[in-house]
Order: sequence, then structure tokens, then C-alpha cells
Amino acid sequence: MAAAAVEQHHPWVAVIGLETHVQLATGSKIFSPSSTAFGDAPNTHVDPVVFGLPGTLPVLNALVLEFAVKAGLAINCHIAEHSKFDRKQYFYPDLPKNYQISQYDQPIATEGWIEIAVAQKGQPTYQKRIGIERLHMEEDAGKLLHAGADQLSGSTYSLVDYNRAGVPLVEIVSRPDLRNGREAAAYAAELRRIMRYLGVSDGNMQEGSLRCDVNISVRPDEHAPFGTKVEIKNMNSFSAIQKACDYELKRQVQALAAGETIVQETRLWDEGRQCTKTMRKKEGSSDYRYFPEPDLGPIHVSGAQRQIWQAQLPELPAARRRRYGEQFALSDYDARVLTDERPMADYFEAAVATGGAPKAVANWLMGDISAHLNAHKLRADQLPLTPTQLVELVQLIEGGTISGKTAKELLPELLARGGSPKALVAKRGLTMVSDPVQLTALVEELLAGHPKEVEQFRNGKTKIQGFFVGQLMKKTKGKADPKLASQILAKALKG
Repeated sequence: MAAAAVEQHHPWVAVIGLETHVQLATGSKIFSPSSTAFGDAPNTHVDPVVFGLPGTLPVLNALVLEFAVKAGLAINCHIAEHSKFDRKQYFYPDLPKNYQISQYDQPIATEGWIEIAVAQKGQPTYQKRIGIERLHMEEDAGKLLHAGADQLSGSTYSLVDYNRAGVPLVEIVSRPDLRNGREAAAYAAELRRIMRYLGVSDGNMQEGSLRCDVNISVRPDEHAPFGTKVEIKNMNSFSAIQKACDYELKRQVQALAAGETIVQETRLWDEGRQCTKTMRKKEGSSDYRYFPEPDLGPIHVSGAQRQIWQAQLPELPAARRRRYGEQFALSDYDARVLTDERPMADYFEAAVATGGAPKAVANWLMGDISAHLNAHKLRADQLPLTPTQLVELVQLIEGGTISGKTAKELLPELLARGGSPKALVAKRGLTMVSDPVQLTALVEELLAGHPKEVEQFRNGKTKIQGFFVGQLMKKTKGKADPKLASQILAKALKG
């Protein structure tokens, strides 16, 4: 049963909040100089500070603080003038010090919000503001690799890679303002979009640069107390977030309808089976025995420094989407697609600034060019074809020099090598035949060579006009102006 069907037939309301860990795009770790590079040999990016060896002291990476504050400002948070680090005590093999340096009661940023646009199949997209409870800095743990099975259950032994230990994170905790899987996925996608626009994270979910845990419960109506919360982990795509939320909503509603009790627990999303399953039970909140980190001093962010970092923020996705509708008269859909990645939005605006018609440029970027970028795993700013050259191609079509079909045939070479479309058209002799006198002569010659087909057309077999169009295009090697050629051909066929 789909989540929409559950909502329709049951008076239950979902309450969903996300805890999102965002890896910051620094070259070194949060408290030590070891590299944060992904994919290298296990345990090659470690040092005494990462392991907490006696005599070592952590030193805060200044870029981590800058990125954390910028992220907080971008999601409309209040930035604390004074904050601190704390030790979070817990024992697990991937935590080499047996404690994690995090922030507890004085986080760097609080009380923020973001706007999300939620697309619905067959219904208008709606806007919603989602509250942000807090954003705090912390170090990542290592990574356990279980041998003999793809999960802890059933494995014969486990290995630990500490390369990720000490990698800088910000954890962003939303308010429980989300009500279904679509909203949860839209929130996670917008958060990732913002972080990538800022350049503070690459947001690569496959590499663990952005990880979301979902907290979900149900209640009888919007005003009832919150139900028992279940946490869902192991989601590495926005689609998985949506499906996991919708599945869990259905599961909890069906359990309550059957008189069962929802158990507070952590569950995993099983992508293969498309369901959540129990990972571990939770009898109550964990006691992490937080206390102020004794090896790190207090953090101070002055008003002047906050203003400097605020001024460095780029125009963010939501603002760009609104402006594209107002300034360029683009649809909501076009604006969302073009602003999804900052390099694409920058490319679009550079093209329009050189004289390109916004809608025509948008169509090329969202169609053939996006397909090329996806196929070759490229960003728009990595294209050999410059925005100015794309505008030149668009203007060749608008000016009647070449047809859209010819432009599509030229595009692969232009995307691979760049260069002047005008020069390429001249080199290949692809200028469109748009002289009415020349086209009329070609049509007359064509009809004279096919009297039988002309007679069939004039006896009512009008579909045969397609045959003549094809023959004319063949005769001109596809260079005939399609619109003008069709008009001249129709007139000549009618006699």
C-alpha cells in the first residue's frame, strides 16, 4: 500500500525529523593534519591525535569553523557568539579514543529554517518551511567492514578503517515538521543543494559525505502527543529516504490498527527488499556523559567576522529559483532543474548575459547537454563548449542559418571539443537552404520526376506528402528550411 493510500484511509499523521551529517570539504581533519581524501588504502590517514594517544592535543581546523558558520548562516540559523566542544563518551570499535569530540549544550548554530518545494504527481508543487533545531560541529568515527556478510549480523569477523576518524562534520537536526516521504526527500535534497552551493561539502551520498538518519512516528491527529519514535538508518539516496519513510509510516499504522505497540528502536532500510528491519532496540535515551572538552578552548565568533562570512555567501538555490521565474519568465520546473547544481545555473546565466534567449538556452541545457553531462559524469563548468558558443549555436537556429536538426547533429562535436558553431557550419557547408526561389525550383523538379505520386495526392491520398518532404530533404542533404519547404511543397502539390 502506498503512503498516500495510508494517509487517505487512516486518520494518522506522520511526524518526521532528519538528523543529517554533512562532511566538510576540508583537506585535513578537524583536529589534526591528516588527509580527508576518500578511497585510499585503509588506515593510511591516521595520526596520534586521531587515536588520542598520550601527550597529543587537538587543534581546531580554522576552515572547519568558517564552513560551519557559513552553513549555519545559509540555513537561517542564529550563530552563537560563544560556543564550545564537548566529549561524548561511548565505546565502539570504530571510535579509537572511546569518546567523540562534539558539541552538546552550546552548539555553533541554532533556530534556523529552509524552504522546500515538494513536487506531487498530478498536483501543483507546494512550498513549505522546515525548522532547523541546531547545527553543531563534530568529528566522524571510523568505518567497520564486516566480513562474511554485508551486515554485522552473520559476519564472521569485522575490520576497522580509521581513515574517516577525525573527518570534520556538521550535524544538522531538523524540527519534526515533515509529514511524508516526499517532504523528507525534498528537505534532504535542498539541504545538500545548499551545502554544495556554498562549497562546504561535495554532498556525495555514495561516499558518505552526506548521511541522513530519519526519526519517524505517527499520531492520531495533528494536535495529539507524539507517538513512539523509530530511527531509520542506511539510506544513501533521496529515493531511499522517501521510500523508507513511506514504508515505515505504513508499517506503524498497520501495527497500531492491529492493537500492537510501536517499540522504540533503530531500523535499517533494506534496499533489496524495499523495507525497514530491526537493527537494535532502544529502551531509553543513551547516557553519553557529556562534559566540556578539556583540551580545546572556547569558540568565539565576533559580529564583525560573522558579517564578513555572511557577505561571502553566494545566491542560494531558493533565491535563484524565485529570480529565474521573475527575471527570465521560466516555469517552476525549469527554474528547479537549472538551479539544482550551481555550475549549471552559472553556465545558464553566463549564456543569457551574452545575449542568449533564456528559454532557448534553458531547453538546450536541460535536454541534450544535461544528457551529455550525466553520461560523462561532468559538471557544466567542465564543458569545452562555452556559454558564448552555445548562444552562437542558438542564434544560428533563430536566424535561419541552420535547422534544429542540424544543430543536434553538430552538438556532440561541440560538446567534445568546443569551438565556433558558425565556423563549423561553414566548414561542413551546412547552411540551411532558405531561398524561396531555389526551393521552388527544387520542388518543381521533384514533382516533375514523380507524376504518379502527384496524381495520388491530388486524388485524396494526402499522406503521400510525407514522401515528398523526405525526398526534398534528401535532395538538399537535410539543409532545406523545413517550414518554408513544407509551405512551398503544399502549394505546388495542390496545383
